[in-house]
Amino acid sequence: MTPPADSRRDYGRAGRIGVGTPQANPTVEAEFRRLLPVDVEFVSTRLVSRQADARARLVEYLERLDDSLASYGGMGLDLYCFACTGSSYLLGHAAERERVDRAANRFGYPVITATQAIEERLQQLQARRIALIAPYPEWLLSAAVAWWRGRGFEVASQRQVAIARPGDTSSIYELTSADALAAVRAAGDLRVDALLLSGTGMPTLPALAAIQAVAGVPVLSSNLALAGQAVARLGLTLSPLPTPAD
Repeated sequence: MTPPADSRRDYGRAGRIGVGTPQANPTVEAEFRRLLPVDVEFVSTRLVSRQADARARLVEYLERLDDSLASYGGMGLDLYCFACTGSSYLLGHAAERERVDRAANRFGYPVITATQAIEERLQQLQARRIALIAPYPEWLLSAAVAWWRGRGFEVASQRQVAIARPGDTSSIYELTSADALAAVRAAGDLRVDALLLSGTGMPTLPALAAIQAVAGVPVLSSNLALAGQAVARLGLTLSPLPTPAD
């Protein structure tokens, strides 16, 4: 757990979280806003890259982690959330840990990646056999499957959520939670310990209750896991999820 947040703050008395989100991603902040307790504030920075190639762009987001944290200047953060699963999948666990640990030591606060948060939540659920559904092109889905198998999980099934332009990962941001729900329905009977909806750019919260009902097993999304593990480090819990009527 991180040290207690500064109760003298007007905003973020229970915690101030930095959030790094891919440059064109509109989903992370929207879902964090709905998940974090009222006394926890988040301050976002964009993960930026001029690389035209999607693979190179995702890798650069994590390779430039120190630059992203430096963009906060002297702002006092209690922790930082790196909200891009694809970067971790492509770099691999060892390289991710090296960059994250180096940045945390340099800036003096914990750095949590989305993949780390997902793994922690799966461990809490004692889930070893998982289903993976993600809006990834084949090369990124393969990297994700390899990542989770490398972390000791059995990926019993995998399914792509179709995106408009398969070669362009930014088209993930055109999806809705209804697309995630449709993919879960199409997956059929999931005989697993947990369902992972990977990808911070795919909205899930509006359909999460319906997804849970269809899946019949615990459901994790990247943003849900990341926000949950972040507030846990502050000694808090997530805000109740809104009902569809809200």
